[in-house]
Amino acid sequence: MRLVIARCSVDYTGRLPAHLPLATRLLVHKGDGSLLVHSDGGSYKPLNWMSPPCRLDVEEPDADSAAAGVQEYWRVTHAKTGDALLVRIYEVLHDSSHELGIDPGLQKDGVEADLQRLLAEQVEVIGDGLTLVRREFPTAIGPVDLLLRDPAGGTIAVEVKRRGDIDGVEQLTRYLELLDRDPHLSPVAGVFAAQEIKPQAKVLAADRGIRCVTLDYEGMKGVDSGHLRLF
Repeated sequence: MRLVIARCSVDYTGRLPAHLPLATRLLVHKGDGSLLVHSDGGSYKPLNWMSPPCRLDVEEPDADSAAAGVQEYWRVTHAKTGDALLVRIYEVLHDSSHELGIDPGLQKDGVEADLQRLLAEQVEVIGDGLTLVRREFPTAIGPVDLLLRDPAGGTIAVEVKRRGDIDGVEQLTRYLELLDRDPHLSPVAGVFAAQEIKPQAKVLAADRGIRCVTLDYEGMKGVDSGHLRLF
């Protein structure tokens, strides 16, 4: 992982173009190829980012940009969509690289672990005719909670949360991109399942082609509350 603190501006071109004016920010270039742009406050989430599969190319600025103080361009391009981030680096204040090793993954709390177990036993909650392939299906970036098969032989990856937010959708998106590279699994559909799913997460999931399922924990334990809803 490379950590760079720099005075920079950032332009995103894609579904919804966006611009970050010149300021000092933290740029995180991760081993999976992703780039995250962080500020010092406001939120733990990045101001902008590019998820893998993507590539980062360092380029010389044109004459006008160089005259304005730009030292180099970072151009990050998504391999599938063509979306791009152009980072104009004006001054580098810190630049370091670190080898983090293999992460053991997030340890789920009791409710999340129970939800995963119950859902593995009741995959009909996700859809009719589904069968469980495996819980904690391994990938290079961590295990997918549930891997299912539909009656037509298609693959479904399910991420289970207690409270579903944008980070959970991003996590499932990364899993789907990896699983889709396996010809024995592709194409892989995604399901984001949680007790509660934030509106922003539903919007992002819909944009990524991921289906959301809201889970009734008490009902799945055998208490019929009648609150199971599918989105």
